Order: sequence, then C-alpha cells, then structure tokens
Amino acid sequence: MNFRQRQPHASPVATATPVREEEPYNIIPVYNLLADHPSLRFPEVRAAAAALRAVGDLRRPPFGQWRPHMDLLDWLALFFGFQRDNVRNQREHLVLHLANAQMRLTPPPDNIDTLDAGVLRRFRRKLLKNYNSWCSYLGKKSNIWISDRRRGGSADSEQRRELLYVSLYLLIWGEVANLRFVPECICYIFHHMAMELNKILEDYIDENTGQPVMPSLSGENAFLNHVVKPIYETIRREVDSSWNGTAPHSAWRNYDDINEYFWSRRCFEKLGWPLDIGSNFFVTGSGGKRVGKTGFVEQRSFLNLLRSFDRLWVMLVLFLQAAIIVAWEEKTYPWQALEDRSVQVKVLTIFFTWSGMRLVQSLLDMVMQFRLVTRETMGQGVRMVMKVIVAAGWIVVFGVMYERIWSQRNHDRRWSAEANRRVVNFLEVVFVFIIPELLALALFIIPWIRNFVENTNWRIFYMLSWWFQSRIFVGRGLREGLVDNIKYTLFWVVVLATKFCFSYFLQVKPMVAPTKALLKLRNVEYEWHEFIHNSNRFAVGLLWLPVVLIYLMDIQIWYSIYSSFVGAAVGLFAHLGEIRNMQQLKLRFQFFASAIQFNLMPEEQLLNARGTLKSKFKDAIHRLKLRYGLGRPFKKLESNQVEANKFALIWNEIILSFREEDIISDREVELLELPQNSWNVRVIRWPCFLLCNELLLALSEAKELVDESDNKLTRKIRKNEYRRCAVIEAYDSIKHLLLEIIKPNSEEHSIVTVLFQEIDHSLEIEKFTKTFKTTALPLLHSKLIKLVDLLNKPKKDATQVVNSLQALYEIAVRDFFREERKTEQLREDGLAQRNPGSGLLFENAIQLPEINNENFYRQVRRLHTILTSRDSMQNIPKNLEARRRIAFFSNSLFMNMPHAPQVEKMLAFSVLTPYYSEEVLYSKEQLRTENEDGVSILYYLQTIYDDDWKNFMERMRREGMVKDSDIWADKLRELRLWASYRGQTLTRTVRGMMYYYRALKMLAFLDSASEMDIREGSRELVTMRQDSLDVMNAEKSPSRSLSRASSSVSLLFKGHEYGTALMKFTYVVACQIYGSQKAKKDPHAEEILYLMKNNEALRVAYVDEITTSRDEKEYYSVLVKYDQQLQREVEIYRVKLPGPLKLGEGKPENQNHAIIFTRGDAVQTIDMNQDNYFEEALKMRNLLEEYRHYYGIRKPTILGVREHVFTGSVSSLAWFMSAQETSFVTLGQRVLANPLKVRMHYGHPDVFDRFWFLTRGGISKASRVINISEDIFAGFNCTLRGGNVTHHEYIQVGKGRDVGLNQVSMFEAKVASGNGEQVLSRDVYRLGHRLDFFRMLSFFYTTVGFFFNTMMVILTVYAFLWGRLYLALSGVEAAMESNSNNNKALGTILNQQFIIQLGLFTALPMIVENSLEHGFLQAIWDFLTMQLQLSSVFYTFSMGTRSHFFGRTILHGGAKYRATGRGFVVEHKSFAENYRLYARSHFVKAIELGLILVIYASHSPVASDTFVYIAMTITSWFLVASWIIAPFVFNPSGFDWLKTVYDFDDFMNWIWYRGSVFAKAEQSWERWWYEEQDHLRVTGLWGKCMEIILDLRFFFFQYGIVYQLGIAAGSHSIVVYLLSWICVVLIFGVYMLVAYAHNKYAAKEHIYYRLVQFLLIILAILVIVALLEFTNFKFVDIFTSLLAFIPTGWGLILIAQVFRPFLESTIVWDGVVSVARLYDILLGVIIMAPVALLSWLPGFQNMQTRMLFNDAFSRGLRIFQIITGKKSQA
Repeated sequence: MNFRQRQPHASPVATATPVREEEPYNIIPVYNLLADHPSLRFPEVRAAAAALRAVGDLRRPPFGQWRPHMDLLDWLALFFGFQRDNVRNQREHLVLHLANAQMRLTPPPDNIDTLDAGVLRRFRRKLLKNYNSWCSYLGKKSNIWISDRRRGGSADSEQRRELLYVSLYLLIWGEVANLRFVPECICYIFHHMAMELNKILEDYIDENTGQPVMPSLSGENAFLNHVVKPIYETIRREVDSSWNGTAPHSAWRNYDDINEYFWSRRCFEKLGWPLDIGSNFFVTGSGGKRVGKTGFVEQRSFLNLLRSFDRLWVMLVLFLQAAIIVAWEEKTYPWQALEDRSVQVKVLTIFFTWSGMRLVQSLLDMVMQFRLVTRETMGQGVRMVMKVIVAAGWIVVFGVMYERIWSQRNHDRRWSAEANRRVVNFLEVVFVFIIPELLALALFIIPWIRNFVENTNWRIFYMLSWWFQSRIFVGRGLREGLVDNIKYTLFWVVVLATKFCFSYFLQVKPMVAPTKALLKLRNVEYEWHEFIHNSNRFAVGLLWLPVVLIYLMDIQIWYSIYSSFVGAAVGLFAHLGEIRNMQQLKLRFQFFASAIQFNLMPEEQLLNARGTLKSKFKDAIHRLKLRYGLGRPFKKLESNQVEANKFALIWNEIILSFREEDIISDREVELLELPQNSWNVRVIRWPCFLLCNELLLALSEAKELVDESDNKLTRKIRKNEYRRCAVIEAYDSIKHLLLEIIKPNSEEHSIVTVLFQEIDHSLEIEKFTKTFKTTALPLLHSKLIKLVDLLNKPKKDATQVVNSLQALYEIAVRDFFREERKTEQLREDGLAQRNPGSGLLFENAIQLPEINNENFYRQVRRLHTILTSRDSMQNIPKNLEARRRIAFFSNSLFMNMPHAPQVEKMLAFSVLTPYYSEEVLYSKEQLRTENEDGVSILYYLQTIYDDDWKNFMERMRREGMVKDSDIWADKLRELRLWASYRGQTLTRTVRGMMYYYRALKMLAFLDSASEMDIREGSRELVTMRQDSLDVMNAEKSPSRSLSRASSSVSLLFKGHEYGTALMKFTYVVACQIYGSQKAKKDPHAEEILYLMKNNEALRVAYVDEITTSRDEKEYYSVLVKYDQQLQREVEIYRVKLPGPLKLGEGKPENQNHAIIFTRGDAVQTIDMNQDNYFEEALKMRNLLEEYRHYYGIRKPTILGVREHVFTGSVSSLAWFMSAQETSFVTLGQRVLANPLKVRMHYGHPDVFDRFWFLTRGGISKASRVINISEDIFAGFNCTLRGGNVTHHEYIQVGKGRDVGLNQVSMFEAKVASGNGEQVLSRDVYRLGHRLDFFRMLSFFYTTVGFFFNTMMVILTVYAFLWGRLYLALSGVEAAMESNSNNNKALGTILNQQFIIQLGLFTALPMIVENSLEHGFLQAIWDFLTMQLQLSSVFYTFSMGTRSHFFGRTILHGGAKYRATGRGFVVEHKSFAENYRLYARSHFVKAIELGLILVIYASHSPVASDTFVYIAMTITSWFLVASWIIAPFVFNPSGFDWLKTVYDFDDFMNWIWYRGSVFAKAEQSWERWWYEEQDHLRVTGLWGKCMEIILDLRFFFFQYGIVYQLGIAAGSHSIVVYLLSWICVVLIFGVYMLVAYAHNKYAAKEHIYYRLVQFLLIILAILVIVALLEFTNFKFVDIFTSLLAFIPTGWGLILIAQVFRPFLESTIVWDGVVSVARLYDILLGVIIMAPVALLSWLPGFQNMQTRMLFNDAFSRGLRIFQIITGKKSQA
C-alpha cells in the first residue's frame, strides 16, 4: 500500500484486536503490546512494559487472584489496596516516561530491548530526592534500600526493587487527591509504606503470627479509606471551621500548617503507623488537645511588612536619622559636617535606634507568633522571650555607654583623651553588637559556604544557627553563585547610591532651614483653642510627614528607572528587536533558511560532540555568521538542495496556518509562499514579495549599460541576490511558458526552441551583449506582460493570444538581433516558417492548458507579478498581526537558543488548562443578539477585524459558498469558529495548544524524511493541490480541500509521525464540572465534545459526583477522550476521591485533580485566555532543552515564557492595559530573571519541571483566601525549595487581557487583594528572611513592595494636604508668611510636592521596552499618543484601585476571587453601576481631597497668590479629577446627553428602591450599602480600632472651621467647639423629627405633616434673623458651616458602621441608614455634575469617542456606527 494515499485520520487507530477489547487506553495500549498502534513501534516502549512485567520470584499476594498478565503495579495494588484505575493510570505514566527517557539516551544502549538501568536510577533519584532530603532533615534513615555504590548482586532484582519504589511513590501520589498539596505528608506515608515493602521483599517474619509479614492495610480501596480519608477529613473540618475563609487565619490550619506538622520528628511519635486516629493531629475545633498552627501564624496587620523585611526598614531608618543629624549643621557637603567630633558622636545614636528596632522586631515576633508555642514546642517560646530580653539589654548598655561619653565631655569642656577613649569603648560595644551582620556579610561574599552550612543537617550547625532563625525544611541554601551575586549586588549598589544621594541633597537637607525657622517662631496667633501651648512641634511634624513618606518609597522609583535600562541592555544583548518590520526581514530573508536549519532542525549527532568548549565556540561563530551574513553561509541556496526544500516546507506550512487563521488573503499567500520548484527554474524561487520591482531595476540597468561587456552587466546584477534570481526565474519561466502553450511537434515549437538555444549559447560564451540589443528588452517586456495578462483572464481569447505571440516574434526577430538577418537567413537558422503559404504563424499551434490546471495558472500569476510589480510591497501582508508574527518569528531565529534534538529525543511535555464554565464556542444566538445600541458581537468583530472578515469570506467562497447569506446556514459552524477565535474562548486556547501537536508531527516527518521523500514530496504536493481543486470545481463538494485541517505536509506523512507526537505531547483540559454539564445537557458540554472529536491529542478531566443509596455522594476524578474508531467519547480512567474536590481556592484545586493525567517531563500551565501560534510551537523542543543547561549554579525548574497581549487593539483603554502588561511580561521579568534572580511565576505560559514540582506540592498553592493569587505561590515555593526560574524570549504565547474599565478595575482589585494576602503569608516572611539582602530588596520591590509603595504615594498626597490644611486653619501659615526671611524655605516645601509626579515613572519601562522592540521614535510617538488619549488619567485611577484594595485587605481581609469576565466591551455602563463600583474606593476619597483643597484655597494666606496655589496643588487636583472623571471618560457614550439623563433617573430609582428582602445589590441601594461594609464584619479588633482612628479625621474639619466663622467673634475658647457639637445634635434631632412625622402622618393625616414642615421652616428663619441681629453671624457662615458639618456627619456614619453589631437592634440604626442614603444622593449629585456639564456642552461626545477608539479610527473603521447603533441592517 502506498503510504501517501492512506487517509491521514486513519493512521493512529489500532486495527488489530486487543486481548481485552473493552479496555480503553489513553495514549498507548500498554496492556496489549501487539496492537497496531504507531507508538508501539518503538522498542523502548516494549522494554519499559516488559520491565514492569518481570515479577520474577516475588512472593504472590495472598488475597486476590494472581493472573499471568499482571505486573509489578498490580502486585503493589493487591498488597496495599490501591485502586485499579489509579494503577492503570500510573502504569501508562511510568511506561511512557521510562520509554521517553530511554529514547533520549546518547549513545543508545547496547541492548535496545531492555530497560536501561541508568535511566531508571536517574528517574528514581529525581523522584525521591525530596523524600531523601526530608529523611536527612529529620535525622531518619531513608527506607530506600538500594546502595548507589554496590554494583554486585543480581541486576534484575535491583532493577525490580527500584521500579517498585518508584511505582509505590507514583501510586501514592496518584491517589492522595488534595494531599498532593502537602508533599511532606506524602513523604511520611511513603516512608512507612516503603518500610513495609522492604519487609515483604526481604521475607521478614511477623513475630506475633509467625507468618510472613503483611502490610498493615490491605483490601479493596484500603489506601484511600485508611490513609487518605482521615487526613483529608481533618483538612476538610478545618476548612469548614474557617467559615468559608472569613475566620482569622490564625484560628484554623490551612494546607501549609498540615504539611509543616511533618517537618518535626513529633509526627512519628504522635501519628504512628498505621495512622493513630486518636492522635491530637486529627482533633479540630477549639479544644485544649488540638495541634495549633505549625510553623507560622498569619496575623492580619501592616506590621507584617515590618517583620518580613526588617533589614530594609533598618537601613532606611538609620540612614534617615544619620542624614538629619548631619544635615542639621547646614554645611554644603556632609563630610564637612562630619569633621566635627560632636557630630560624629551624635551620629552614633543610630545604634540606639537599631537596638530599639531589634526590640520591636522581637516583641512583634512574640505577639504575633505566640500561638505556635505549645507543650511540644517550648523551645520556640524560650527563644522569643530571650530575644526580647537581650534586645532590651542592648538598649540599656548603649544608653549607659553613651551617657558616659557626654558626661566626660561636659566635665572636660572639650574632647579630651579620656572622652575619646570612652568613644572607643562605645565602638567596641558596637562591634560586638554587629558581629551577626559581619558574619552574614562574610557568608554573602562566599555563598557556597552558606549553602553548605544550611543544606547539611549536622547538629553542630543547627546549634550555631538556633539563635538566628528557626529551623525549617524549606528556605535552606538559597544563595546564588558568585557571578550572579556580583551582578545583582552591582545593580543594587548603584540604585541605593543614587537614592541616598538624592534623599540627602534634595529631601532632607532643604527641610532643615524651614524646620529651624518654625521651631524659632514665637507668639504664633493660633486661630483656635490650643491644647498644648506654644508648641510648633506638631506643625514641624506635619511638614516632615510627606517628605518622610516619599523618602520611604522612592527606592521604587529608582528601581523602576534602573531596571528599565538594565532590561533594555539585556534585551539588546539577546538580539531582541533586530527585525522589526518587513523591510528588515527582506534584508535577512536569505539567511533565513540557514537559521531555520541551524535552530529548528537537529544536527547530525556525533557522539559526545555536544557540550564541549570546542562545540560551544563553533556554535557562537556560526551564530555570528548567520546573524550578519558573514562568509555568506547560505551558499546561494540553489533550488535543488534539501535544505532549501525543508525550509520551503516549513515556511509554506507557516503561511498556510496564517491563511487558516484568516489573517492573510489568498493573494497574499501567493506572494508570501515559497513555491515548489517546477518549470525547470534554475534558482531558488524566493517569495514574490522579495522579488518585487527587481526585474524592472535589472532592465533599466541593462538599458544604461547598453555597450558594456557581459561580465560587467552580470557583476552589476549579481550584486543583489534577489535581482539575480528574479532575472533568471523570469527567463526560465517565459521559456517554459511559451513551449507549454505551443503544441509540441509543430513548426512554431521548433522555432521558439531555436530562438532560446541561440540566447542560451550567447550567454554561455559571454557574448550576449554583442549578439543582442539590450535596448529591445523593454519592448519585449511590455509585449510579454500583454501575453501573460491574456492568460490570466478568466475567459481566454485564443486569437488575441496568437496576436501577441506574433508581435513578440516580430520584435525578437527584427529588433532583437544586432545584425539584421534577411528572411532567407532566418529560414536557414530555423527561425522562420519554411513554407510561408501555410497560414500565419502560431495560428493553429496554440493549446492552452485546462482552466482547472491550478498549478499552471498559479505559475502564470507569479510570472505576472515578477514582470509587472513596481511597488516595493512594504505592506504585505496587510494585517498588522500577521506582520508582527512574521517579524517576531524571524527575529527569534537569530537569537540564542539551544539546538533542537530530534522529536524522538526531545523531552516530552503536557499542557494543562483549568476551565470552569467560561465560553467555549459562541452560539448563533450570541453572535446575532444585539445590545441596546443595536450592535451584535458579530458586527463588532467584523468592524474591529475588518481584513480578517474579508479573508474569511474569501475562504468560504473558495470552499463552495455561493451566496453571502449562506454563511448562516451551510457555514454556520465555520462562522462560529471564526468569531470564537477572536474572543477569549476555550476554542481559541485549544486551537492554539494543538499547534504543538501539528508542529511535532511535521518536525517528526522532517527528522526522518530522506532527501528523496522531501524532493518527491514537494513535487507531489503540487499535483495534489491540482487534484483537490479538480474535485472541488467539479462537484463543489465539501471535499478535503487544502484549507481544512489536513495541512499540506500531512499528506506526505508515513504514519509513524502520529505515534511520535502522541508520545511527546498531550493536552489535558480540566473541565471541573463537565460531568454535571453533560447531565444538564448544557451546550458547553457538546462543544467540549466537539473539540475532543477534532483534536486527537486532547483529553478532558472532570470531577464526577455520584449519589449512592443513602444521601451520600461519591466523587471521582475522570479522564475521557474521543475514540475515533468507535466515534464516541470513551472514559479512560476513573479514580475515586476521598470527598468533594474544592477545599481551597477553586483554580488550584482544579489543576491539582487533573495533574495526575498529565504526562512527560514538563507541564505548561495555560490559562483560559491564551492563544498560541504554529510558528512558535516549532520552537518548543528547543525551549525544553533549557532544562539541561545551568543558569547560575542550578538548572532551571520553571522556564518563563514571554507573552504577547493580543487584546490591545480593541480600544485605547485596552491598549494602555496591554502596554503596561507587555512591559511587565517582557522587560520586567527579563530583569527579574537576570541579573536579579528573583523571577517568580506570574501566570500562565510558564513551563514547569513536572517531576520536580509533583514531589514538592504541585504547581500552585490552594489554601483558602491566603493563596488567592495561587500562581505566584508556585514561584515562592520553587524559590524556597531551591529551584531556579529563568525567562526566555525567543518563544511567545498569546494572552488576552480585560478590556473595559470595570473589568480592568476588578482585575486590579483581585491582584491587589492577592498581594495584601501575600503580605501575611509565611512564604513572603521566609523569603524576606532567607534571601540575601540584595535579593530580598529585588523581591520586595517587585512583589508586595510595589503595591505598598503605590499606597504610600496616595498616603503622601493625603499627608501633604492634611498638613497644609492644619497649617492654614491653625494660623501657623500666616505667622510663617509674616516672617519675611522664611519664603525661600517655604518654596522648598512646595517643590517637595513635585516629587509625587509619578506618572512618568510608570511609563518609563513602557517607553524603553517599546523603543527596544519597535524603535525609539515609534516609542516616543506611542507615548505622546497615549498622553493625548488620557493614559495618565487611567494610570492615576488604577493607582487608586490598587492602594484601596491592598490596604483594605491587609487591615480587614475580605479578599475574594473576582471573575472578571472575558467579553467584548463596547457597551455603555450606567452611572449607577459605576457608582456602585467606585464610590468607596475612589469617589469618596476624591471628594474628601477636593474639599480640603477648596477649604485651603479659601482660608490660606498663601493661596491668595494664585500662582503659588496652582503650582502647589495642581497634582492633587489632577488626582481628584482623575478619580472622579475616569469611569466616565472611559465609558463608551459617557458624555451622551440623553444617556446621562436616563442614567440619573436610574440612579435615583436605585437609591430609593423599596423592594423585597432578596433584592440584589444591583437593584437596591440598601443591600449594596450593607455589602460595602462586609469587610468590617470579618475584621479583628485591631482592624476596627484602626478604622475608628482613621475616621476621626473627619471631625477635624469642624474643629478648624468653627473658629473661622463670624459668629465665633474671634473667640478661641473650647466652648465654641462644644456649641458646634450641640448644633450637630440639634440638626440630627430635627431630621429624626421630620422622619417620624413623615412616617406617622404623611400617608393618612397629610395636613399635620405639612404643619410640622411649616413650623420648622418658620423656626429656622426666626433663628437666622435673631442670630444676624444679636450676634456677629454673617450670612456666608451658613455655607461655611456646611463645609464643617457635612464631613462630621460622614465620620459619624462610618463610626456607626463599625459599631453596627451593637447599634443594629436600637432605634438609632434606622436614622443612620436614612442619613447614609442622603449622603449617597449628595455624593452622586456631586459626581454627576461635571459629567452632566460635559454632556451638555457640544462636541465632547465626539471627542471622547475619538479618544477611546483612536486605533480603530486610524484604520478607517466604522466605529461610530458601533457606538451610535445607526448601522444598516445587514
């Protein structure tokens, strides 16, 4: 049978009948090695399976029947009671892994049919490495009884034993479900089971029974019921007692606490084996007996930042203190001040501060961690107390010594020798104090000593380090190698040097003069009642506060600046951004084939040639040649070379995948593809877009050099490779074309042949210019164009063809030759008709090929392009996405990447995607349904992806669609797919990931294909194309035309490619609720099934709930696939779980249940919003080779991959978001990985070393709430356990981001809350303490520190404004103003405000990354465009979101996973919705700041000078404006007058909604109001106190303003303030009275209610008149007092919310609620006012639309119709 005729989809199916036919398999049928399955042709698979079958003379299990086909795993299962499906799953897992590992051996083993011992040994060491280090840590002897040194003994039994250990571990791991998050618990279980296994293997006799030893548990599902269930139930009860994660973390044990119980030897004593259910480990709830928290107590407090990063704060505080002491002397430079001995001694006071901070730290440890101390862990308690005592002791010692210095100095009146001696004594004490720091420094310089000390479990080392840090299992030996050490040390030394210089000269020093002046101010006229007399110190404190806050956070700014430049430098050296556009690609395209050959094709492997210095050097030289075309390594790729053919196959496949994705049109395919060689062209046929214009240039050169020799002309043309090829190809093609359309054996045929022979001959003897006139070439050229035009027309007119041929003939014969020939001469030469009478030339000699000869006409079109193209085709392809992808791919091939191994020798990998219930495939209804503006999703997509839509329609027509309206009928599935590939759907992700499979199949074919295969193949492809088109044109049948999934190369496959690819790649989607979706007939389930049907490497894992007889449920982890033979979904494995899956956070639990079904050495975690590209998938095997290279002193355990954010084109907001995101995922992570060495795992496309992680707790952490941002904890865990994270930029994965402001804000809120929780976590505490100082800094400023510092910026604005307000209202400012000498100092303080300008620093990394990848001018232009589109408003707004949620989470908790939704946002969000989202986080704060600014403007003497006021407060006003207006600016039709009116009505309805109890927050204001204060219900006592203290600030307005009122008549007595409180009470009383009257009379006796109102109004008027008459009351005072009383009321409401548990049952509460409602109406009106104004003014709506959708405008799209909904009904 000819392989190539075989139908591609039939090959991977087993055709032979298996032994047990009913048993479905996952990837390879391990149970039936004779099946006809492509993977089974590898001897390695059979070897691995045979090794497992070698049970030999092992003692047979007494229970259960032993059958001959059983293997070692069955043996273990019968002894220990593992589940059958777990055994089947792990059998395949193990066989696949061992086979893959053996395939990678170089050189291959001597006996290919047996399992190699080295492979197994390496695997066992890797898998059990964590177990071994755990044993050694606890001082237990490992139960793996294999000596690594002994070579004697029978090799078989050794191997069997090794297999048993490995299998036992995998079987345990495969069945422990949620316990996979507690890796050391698995070690504990394995330890005991391995012991029992040893006893069985060594035939121990049980003392009690005299029988051979039996395991302590056996029987069906024994392992699940007796080992997993008890521990699982404990965790579950702990989770239940946490009230869904809202209880304080310190009250219940999470996964980490359970795990860390196994880090001490007590677990052996208390738990025993079999597990002692009576042990206190299993006690939950509050009882004296229970085990409390282990290892760490998470307490909610900001002090965690102080505890975790104490070294950082010590550095900052000590420097600040020293700087102030030195600057106080007011010398120009600090060293001038330090010459004075008294200053030197004063500086020594920093040691007081230091010892004080040590005391604070040890007290904090004691207060926060006291729950750890139980009877079992007294040692920790002792250490905590001792640390406090020692720290206090140091303070006393320093105090005494310091006092002695000054008493001596004052006694001698000068610095005598004795005084100096005492200074020296003080310094000696200091030396003792800092010994630990010096030791740390010494170990920092020689890191390997530190690693050795921490990693070896010697008692002596443990004793030495007992004082400094508690002994824990993780976080040991984290130091990097010396080179890395030097790199990041240099980076931080520069950053810190810059920061400290800046701080000293521009922050601290300028503050000294105004401070001194303020302290000297006497007789200040205070304008209010003073509690402490003559104290300006408070005012000084307020001046310093913003400066100190900025001082504490500005390392962030310097870090951001330096990291941008370092990142750019690293990127430059990595050769990023060298090919940015098609122009640069053209210049390099000729080296492209060699680059593909060098990087993507495996080299012929010589034994042991790789990895030597010599080979590395050769590589480097080779890359240089490739990159810069030195030595022209492409050796003129002539058309017959295999390399060129391979390149053509790969390149065409990439172009084809572009066409399938509809990002290029059919015409562009022809311009971009490398055509297979036909028509006997002698040169490589470059893609048309490279040859454009070249022929015309060559012609003009020929015309100019009309009298020159051949040589000169040839030299000139040969200078440009493309020109040479264009000329030769045009000549060869014309020759072939003419001979093709003229009948063979006719006279005309021979005439043409002769003519070409003459030309060829003249070229050979280099006499072309002597024989022919080059001036005639343009004539020939124009006639040829005419001819080709005729051939290209759909209706071919033979007579016209004849005419043009005759014209050509005339020119060739008459004008082309230099010496004219007579007709006789021509006849003699065979260039004219013999018999002139037999009709005109060419008349009867034409035969045009059939119309469906696609191949012929494709060549004609190509010839036409070469002959005519004048433009330089800069904009081919038209689609920006296609251009970006081609540019990135071609650029990446010139970057450094490891060599590709053959597919058979590559590391195997899986992809895992967690999925819950997001969109899979858009349905017809979803595409057609219009929103309120009349815009459907489809219409929107057609508008945004304009060219994609045209290409799609073109493809549909080619596939037989007649009318455009048929798209909704015959081609509906295609249409739905097209739309889904442009949203963030599962379909898109699956398509992207399945490119791996397709790429591997193709690479496997290329690896094994011989030259003949490829050459023949390329010819056959051409004919196949033709056949498939014949069929199509004939029947218009839905035949397998080329555009279907069968790509062109797959037609050449021989069948083994499928097997190879399946062994190396599998894709598991964890659809958690797929089972219940199937049961409910949910359309999602059908679509997932459709995906499985179309992708054979796709597997779906889900959790199945089965209700058994008595209200009990059983839970199963199930894996299914689609069986192509049976044409239905089959279930492969069903592993029973101990209970419900979700104990922790949903996503990690979902990943964890499916991870047992992944295969391979690596697993790539991909999220639902990602995409991948075929050309990137080709590079995956290179990426996996990185696991073999050292980065620093370790090999990588996580390979970071770059992401491309593909949602940037939707609107300007999406663009800002994706720009910010892009600069982080490229530049930010590049710097983190190298030089800083603190890259963690930030999300999805990273590739994990699978076996490393599966033994160390999995690829994410899952405890409730604390691990809400589950991804990054995988990075923390990896770093703490000694892993290594790298970052690679030669491969990228697509990623979608949120596009609407509300979604973006929800996302930011989620991330900020997650960071708030990280602050409390043990991982951050341990990293803060275990990393060396500089890595700790990098870690802080790139994770939690970033959010903390964002919050500090906002706090600085607050501190600055409140400080100004205090100075203005108290009168200090006026006094400062009158002291004329003080103006300069005041100016300094004003300038401080400008440091807060942070907009630029968030933008800097963006600009730098952009200029690296797209060029400097482009980057600057982008930046300016962004500014015009108000990006700074957006960034300022998101700063507010971040700081609000970060701060609130740390204070009160309440972090929750926010599902952000992944839809398209082009709809208008109502005002009420925006108000609900942003009222508390932005609007209230903005209004508060605005109020301060207004009061300051009206009461400050400084503000009377307008310029000073503006200069001082412009940034604050910008912040206020951004926070209020951003949600409306970035809201489509935000300034539409009609919508604004509707929105306001809607808002009022929401506020006054009097609905049911079950109303949602979206309907009822009251419900929303209660939900907004949920966090106060779960917060602790500290949180409540802090909240009240913060709320007190609102009473200050009243205190300050009351004394300014006219009625106060300048009195400064406290009585004035008390009277104002009586007013507040009166106002509230009157309000309550009206409310009471309303409730009582308004409905029935309305007249009474009116009477009450009337009396109140009369009373109010009388009071005002009386006040005006008899006191100093001014009419303005009414409005001024409003400014005082409104904040007071707000403060009272906030405090009432804190006391809600006490007030809710009293009468006061109703009053609180109704006043709160009034306040929300007031706030709503204040915020609505500017929006209404802008809507009312003409022109703003258009401007806003233009700004939001600028990108779409510039592409000339009809976005206006989208917004206004005036679209024509399609």
